[in-house]
Amino acid sequence: MISVIIPVLNESTTVSAVVRFASSSPQVSEVIVVDDGSIDGTPELAREAGARVITSRLLGKGFSMHEGLLAAKNELLVYLDGDLSGLNRNLIARLTAPLISGKADLVKASFTRDAGRVTTLTARPLLQTFFPELGHIQQPLGGIIAARRATLERLRFEDDYGVDVGLLLDASHYHARIGQADIGHIEHDSQPLEVLGDMATQVMRVILDRAARYGRLRSEQIREVQEVERHMCAELPLLLQKVAHADRLALIDMDGVLLDGRFVIELARRTHKLSALTHYLDHPTLSAESRTRFIASLFQGVPKETFIETARAMPLLPGAVEAVVGLRKLGYRVGIVTDSYFVASEIVRRRVFADFSVAHVLKFRHEKATGEVTLARAMMAHPRGCAEHRLCKLNVLRHLTEQTRLEPSGLIAVGDGENDVCLLRAVPTSFAFQPKSKNVRAAAQFVIDGELSEILNFVPQSEDFAQEFEEELLATA
Repeated sequence: MISVIIPVLNESTTVSAVVRFASSSPQVSEVIVVDDGSIDGTPELAREAGARVITSRLLGKGFSMHEGLLAAKNELLVYLDGDLSGLNRNLIARLTAPLISGKADLVKASFTRDAGRVTTLTARPLLQTFFPELGHIQQPLGGIIAARRATLERLRFEDDYGVDVGLLLDASHYHARIGQADIGHIEHDSQPLEVLGDMATQVMRVILDRAARYGRLRSEQIREVQEVERHMCAELPLLLQKVAHADRLALIDMDGVLLDGRFVIELARRTHKLSALTHYLDHPTLSAESRTRFIASLFQGVPKETFIETARAMPLLPGAVEAVVGLRKLGYRVGIVTDSYFVASEIVRRRVFADFSVAHVLKFRHEKATGEVTLARAMMAHPRGCAEHRLCKLNVLRHLTEQTRLEPSGLIAVGDGENDVCLLRAVPTSFAFQPKSKNVRAAAQFVIDGELSEILNFVPQSEDFAQEFEEELLATA
């Protein structure tokens, strides 16, 4: 029998039909939908259509695909995208026939479609350069594949849009038998240009990464590409793009609000630097800038993977995911703003399904921290920003709102420490979550001592509600 796995993110218009299509095949005994924090009712619709729905533990298509692999019961697996339409009724049979007959270990669907710009402009030229033996694969980036469990378990699942080409390259490296199956014409939702730009960057990175791993490119080159990409993702212009069309914005602290604990302390514990960190942590006479640079220097030589593993392993506080997803359902763009490091905040962002993060960027060379740090530009001085601190989360708010249509009634801030006070005071709807001091408690409009998801009980539900909310506050002031 066959397990069908469908990774989804906001596919409410098509997911029911895709689930019913997969279930209609007599060879399919289970359909698993792996949800990436959808806010449009996708998981509920998938469940109603007959799928087993699980929520991914980390935002990203590749991670969801791997979660589906772990959850599946059968030895033959089929992956379908959640935004498909116009599917050939014999698709699953055609796709799995080479597996059943013993002629292939992994089968890529070949099909015609209206789009495919990233394939044409990015993937094909790079594959032809570094992996010409795969030049005959018609849809190297296609997410419709079938494979044996034993084959997939040997492969590396990238977290992002590079996952499909990464699986193809790994399978080829391990001498898996790769087949193609013609499934006719399919319809995919068209992606906006900014999404295609991200996709092209991620696909390029994965192809270059595999070229380096398999001796077709010097590893130093791909690491340099990764570092450039990582620093670009943290730049202010990209953050502004993420909120350019937003009507509402929520800024949430990371340590002690989303994470149960403080990332830098857990990292120091794991790397046996806790005593050295204590000297600098919350030092009363050090500026925020100096403290950030001193602490970064402590972690010189620590592998990047240790930062990533720490951010993935630290427990989330109860209600963290529910709060972020709930805010997004209400139309908020949700950003994590932290004095910690971007390498960690991006992991946490994906764990809670937030839209972006603002943090300081550590520098890595040869996959190890250099001890240097680039301060988050969004936290630095702004003409209408914080007059007291050179680095301040209030400045993030000013930078993000100066070029947008965001109104004060559409702003929310959540924090727990002294470094959140300026931001909490500036936002009409602010929450002190399990505040660390009386000063923090006094700075916010509301205090939450229970789970983070309780903030949803106090968030304005609409513009009319927000106006009434403010008038009520003024009347009782």
